[in-house]
Amino acid sequence: MGLRTPLHDTHVAAGAKIVDFAGWDMPLHYGSQLEEHRAVRADCGLFDVSHMRAVDLHGADAAKFLSLLLANDVAKLDTPGRALYSCMLNPSGGVIDDLITYYFTPQHYRLVVNAGTADKDIAWMRTQAEGFAVHIDERKDVALIAVQGPRAPERLAAALPETAALAQGLKPFNAAWLAAAAPAQATLVARTGYTGEDGFELMLPASSAVAVWNALVAAGGRPCGLGARDTLRLEAGMNLYGQDMDESVNPLESGLAWTVDLRNAERDFIGRRALEAAPREHALHGLLLTARGVLRAHQIVHTAHGAGLTTSGSFAPSLDGSIALARLPAAVQPGDTVEVEIRAKRLPALVVKPPFVRKGKTLVSPLPPVKE
Repeated sequence: MGLRTPLHDTHVAAGAKIVDFAGWDMPLHYGSQLEEHRAVRADCGLFDVSHMRAVDLHGADAAKFLSLLLANDVAKLDTPGRALYSCMLNPSGGVIDDLITYYFTPQHYRLVVNAGTADKDIAWMRTQAEGFAVHIDERKDVALIAVQGPRAPERLAAALPETAALAQGLKPFNAAWLAAAAPAQATLVARTGYTGEDGFELMLPASSAVAVWNALVAAGGRPCGLGARDTLRLEAGMNLYGQDMDESVNPLESGLAWTVDLRNAERDFIGRRALEAAPREHALHGLLLTARGVLRAHQIVHTAHGAGLTTSGSFAPSLDGSIALARLPAAVQPGDTVEVEIRAKRLPALVVKPPFVRKGKTLVSPLPPVKE
């Protein structure tokens, strides 16, 4: 038996197929992964992401510590509630994790880290925090629910009017606290997500998770599992830790150069020197398969400039075709044609710039139907 979120019994009662994910018992789907995917693109889907870990940082040196810890610069966060996406690197420039940091005051931040790396991340943070006036607080009492899709504001308003009123006033990548009698019981409402659609992420007391989830379902939100979450994020061109990047590769070769801030020459964050010295030998691109087949991770890609490798791949419901992210030689450019090895055959694919789909709009040419 794996770790369980506060919503585990609710998922089981709803008929979810439960699978192991990073040591957690999580719903893969509730019957139809395809219908769940389409619900998020057209209406509103609900995701239990309580397996991810909220970590609060408090202390006089919180900002200084994060300036060292993260490749992106927290000095950009000057308004309470602003969020920043960044990688946390090791000294050789490899990605320990990708995470979101929320700013509240110069002495208080919240980080949300991935489930599979949470323990490693927190141990790393504690080691790096030695000598800083900062306290690292794991918030295992916090549950996370994502409400995603074009009708997310409407569904949230029907279920939780007070929360919706706060949420709809937020700009993307901003958050705000929903007042509570006790600060520890407050809900953080963020306009963020991992699907490429508009929506919100609620960080709330674990004790409230079931009631909030049930209210959202009653208001028309559709429960969705990890399967739809993966195809949605891939269509949106969003990286998955452990597949599209890890400690063996740097963010500059993982499509994440935009998350690395090198403008302040005096900010010597962990991994900076390695990044500045590293040759740019590869880049992460999108692939559209133009023949029948399905792209998966770890398939060899043949290009005019040498071989590459797919990192994530799947059937894309919004395109009715197969797509992938792939780490390819740096000379490869969008518009090039490459060949992917699938079942001992080389099949043609077009190199494109992700995302493939964003906010319900297809950003690449739809493909002919693809079947296994």
